[in-house]
Amino acid sequence: MSRRRKRPVASSPVGTRERLIRAARKLLEDGGYAAASVQSIADRTGVAAGALYRHFPSKAHLFVEVFRDAAKRDLAAMTDAASSGGCAERLEAAVATFARRALRNRRLAWALVYEPVDPLVDAERLVYRREYCRHMAALLRDGIAAGEIPDQNAELSAAAVVGAIAESLVGPLSPVAGQIASDEDIIATLVRFCRRSVGAAEGARLRVAQPARPVRARSRGNPFGSARS
Repeated sequence: MSRRRKRPVASSPVGTRERLIRAARKLLEDGGYAAASVQSIADRTGVAAGALYRHFPSKAHLFVEVFRDAAKRDLAAMTDAASSGGCAERLEAAVATFARRALRNRRLAWALVYEPVDPLVDAERLVYRREYCRHMAALLRDGIAAGEIPDQNAELSAAAVVGAIAESLVGPLSPVAGQIASDEDIIATLVRFCRRSVGAAEGARLRVAQPARPVRARSRGNPFGSARS
């Protein structure tokens, strides 16, 4: 009896969509937006170029998903790192974790946060930044209530801290800037500045030398470990 040939199993729509997102992310890691053309993404995924448009209205929509996925991972990592301790310690942990993750994958961080992009992707950046500021403000309000930091406008201070972090990492993450300091020196300096900028008292040795703990996904709550909703 002849054996019946098995027909190849076609990739499911969900599987193809996820593979397109992973391929786009990998190309951003390797060479930024210039390297992530539709054809390059399709070639890496193993599909025809037109397949991308069956899952995303445009290349920009695909990169919005890449950004959302990366932002979600970053917030989850900061949630885990800043889940315990006083306000100043949680602030240190959140800032250090964000900076360390960016420095660990410089090219991707540069593409996602700084590189010129389609307005659709830029709008998603603003959504993430507002979310980051919102949770940073919640952390600061907890510190004010606990008497760990002076009374201040938490929203404005949070925006200033987030802006300082973004501006401080421009040089270290730039593909053309070169190494300007060690990663741990950059992280320690940034953490120290953010702590002092909100008026947190100087405490024990800064908690920035140890890598962030494994991420535990959470469905709700303050990504920076706040007890408030």
